[in-house]
Amino acid sequence: MEIPVYLFSGFMDSGKSSLIRETLIEGDFSENGRTLLILCEDGEVEFEEEELQKANTKLAMIEEEEAFTTEKLEELGSAYRPAQVFIEYNGTWQMSTFLEKELPQNWVLVQSLATVDASTFEMYLANMRAMIMEQLFAADVVIINRCSDDTPKGKFRRAIKVLNRKAQIAYEREDGTIDDNDMEELPYDLNQDVIEITDMDYGIWYMDALDDPKKYEGKKVQFLALVYRPEKMKKGVLIPGRFAMTCCADDITFVGFKCKFNKAADIPHKSWITITAEMKNEFAMEYRGKGPVLYALEVKPAEKPEDELIYFS
Repeated sequence: MEIPVYLFSGFMDSGKSSLIRETLIEGDFSENGRTLLILCEDGEVEFEEEELQKANTKLAMIEEEEAFTTEKLEELGSAYRPAQVFIEYNGTWQMSTFLEKELPQNWVLVQSLATVDASTFEMYLANMRAMIMEQLFAADVVIINRCSDDTPKGKFRRAIKVLNRKAQIAYEREDGTIDDNDMEELPYDLNQDVIEITDMDYGIWYMDALDDPKKYEGKKVQFLALVYRPEKMKKGVLIPGRFAMTCCADDITFVGFKCKFNKAADIPHKSWITITAEMKNEFAMEYRGKGPVLYALEVKPAEKPEDELIYFS
């Protein structure tokens, strides 16, 4: 019989322990059988023995990253024989320590949840971006808690989505209620005849178009782009895009949309252009489904910008 494993990640004091309590104890997981709760750090919330017993939960500690081994997990599994396993992962450990680990027989990772403290996330993004984003890149659900009216939800959403497209993002207010409003005002006018996408706005446009391609159906856009068109690329297709810093200086990715242009062969690979194109939402093999596809209306040679990178914040 499969034993479901639930992984909780995030920095210290980001709300992991509170989320586990809400899910495990207040959510009454005990009806599913015994739970093994493995703590890899001392969280901001302590679990009382009385409430653990009531929730049919056994607690075990793994305090050193080197001790987080398949053998140790097997030992705990044999000792407690759980019906499900909750793991509160240490926010300073490498995620690869878990993701590359072979779980004990019948243990199956069914959901990975990550927590973010909205009041400190912006500071971490500015000073420890790579470290904090590592805790989020594999999560199925990211819960941004302690949100206020001033929380830059759009900025946080883009920072997460550019590394983890599959993640569902939830916003939780300081009083614990869910904030469903993550809309932000776009820095450009969607009703313009031709929407001019500046370097500063490229990341916002790129993520918004990926998330809601129908919004851009039939819209005309103009932007400065670097051309990706190697010799093996299909005739009449090029990828105008930009290199983006997604996490840190060592993590730079080319981001752009498929573009159809009957004179694509005339555009040199890695050349700079100013492109005006109409956007459509249609099937593309590159997206494995529907997504934004550009149809070039005008392509002009352009000068390389002073800063070739674009950013998602």
